[in-house]
Amino acid sequence: MAADKDMVKVTASRFDPDQDTAPRLQTYEVPFKDDWVVLDALNYIKSHIDGSLSYRWSCRMGICGSCGMNVNGTPKLTCAAHLREYRRGVTVEPLPNFPVIRDLVIDMDDFLQKLKAVKPWIIRELEPGLAAGEFRQSPAQVENFRQFSQCINCMLCYAACPVYAIEPEFLGPAAIALARRYNLDSRDEGKRERTAVIAASEGIWECTFVGECSVVCPKNVDPAKAIQQSKFDTTNDMVMGTMLMPFGIRR
Repeated sequence: MAADKDMVKVTASRFDPDQDTAPRLQTYEVPFKDDWVVLDALNYIKSHIDGSLSYRWSCRMGICGSCGMNVNGTPKLTCAAHLREYRRGVTVEPLPNFPVIRDLVIDMDDFLQKLKAVKPWIIRELEPGLAAGEFRQSPAQVENFRQFSQCINCMLCYAACPVYAIEPEFLGPAAIALARRYNLDSRDEGKRERTAVIAASEGIWECTFVGECSVVCPKNVDPAKAIQQSKFDTTNDMVMGTMLMPFGIRR
């Protein structure tokens, strides 16, 4: 048996909808290894202690976004949360603000519907066809939206958002950031369609600019910045449209 100093306590939220009326906590002892992350500890529990523990993960490289969980009360990617930072013990729970399917697995259907609503893809009125060749962009044009393109749909920003916690209809940080990404793309012509969604009552105007979404983002996307920029652009377009209307000019 390994000495206590070579072990670390991992407490995981457990919830079986067929048996439990509410989530409960269960504590396990796993080997402590300096190069392990929290996900490694969960995988050890799954493989060696309790095969019934349920959670999501895929790439283990901070790219897929599927292993997001609440780690000691903070939304994190468990593949990027080093176990050595929690030497006194760590509690892993499902991301808040989402229904729990089982244990650490959340239902993300609401997020996926909101993501689809902003049409996070390039929209063109007329497709030129492959024969037209490449649609080239300058480095400056790419840099214009690069930051917002880094989103990996991990939903940590939704878990940290106090507005989404009390207003589930809120479109949310990641969806708005991705709408911003495509609105800034020089190849795209779908800004008007997306603006109708993000400027609706459940969109950008619900945000109170707490900024927690940007604090927890593992890719430095800065959704709060995207929301505030979208507010400015929407207001500017509205004002300019009102000023140009008497002259029969549409923006």
